[in-house]
Amino acid sequence: MNYSKYGVSPNKERGLNDIMKKLNIKETDIIERFIRSRGPGGQNVNKTSTCVYLKHLPSGVEIKCQKYRSQALNRFFARRILVKKIETILLGEKSQEQKRIYKLKKQKRKRSKRAKEKILRQKHILSEKKQARRSIAQSQYE
Repeated sequence: MNYSKYGVSPNKERGLNDIMKKLNIKETDIIERFIRSRGPGGQNVNKTSTCVYLKHLPSGVEIKCQKYRSQALNRFFARRILVKKIETILLGEKSQEQKRIYKLKKQKRKRSKRAKEKILRQKHILSEKKQARRSIAQSQYE
């Protein structure tokens, strides 16, 4: 398989580049630095600078990524995080991230009294159907 400069498949890199073009984010507007990572990862982390720091100059958004032991992967994921943050700033409620957050909040919030009553009514109706079937089935065997 042919990998890109970020160590990911060409399709993923192409997708990232397309989103960056759509949001008008240029590589020249991004300052990239490499920092020595900390935490688990053993000797590799202690000897190499795998943590990636990105700053988008026009928006002032700063990102640090040390998700993986590979600098190339961290460069890719840092850009991905940067794009998501800038998208959220530019598009606000219309961004994919905002839609995902709204959907999660909607799923987790409590049901209203009316909705609970409706669900209980449906359960009661289903229960009555089953009771009726049970009594018919028992009368056939007797």
